[in-house]
Amino acid sequence: MKIVRFADLSFIPASHEDPEDPGALKKVLLKRDDIPAGRIQMINWATVPKGKTFAAHFHESMIEVFIIISGKVKAKIAADEAVLEKGDMVVAMERQVHSFENIGDYDADYFAMGITSEGGKSVNV
Repeated sequence: MKIVRFADLSFIPASHEDPEDPGALKKVLLKRDDIPAGRIQMINWATVPKGKTFAAHFHESMIEVFIIISGKVKAKIAADEAVLEKGDMVVAMERQVHSFENIGDYDADYFAMGITSEGGKSVNV
């Protein structure tokens, strides 16, 4: 499980900006080598309501990148578990069973992007 914590990253000038006087700054969450070759299968804004868990599943040929927008979840990916909060990012590689449990006091929103080299079929376990 690859976790990136937003709070641990520094802002740097965006690549199209003047490094001495940037108009836009960025935090790099993933680099090209962190993502396998493929195409974007989907981009979702999703929510796990308070007290709920999304069904454990995996994707046959798709990795899924999750960025927590609000709330607190316990992420289970393969044999790993981690608590994620606003700004944290985690990657589930293809065929890794994954689920989120909302352990916070309100709904947890997250951004999900799937990248696939083939079809990305979901399989519930």
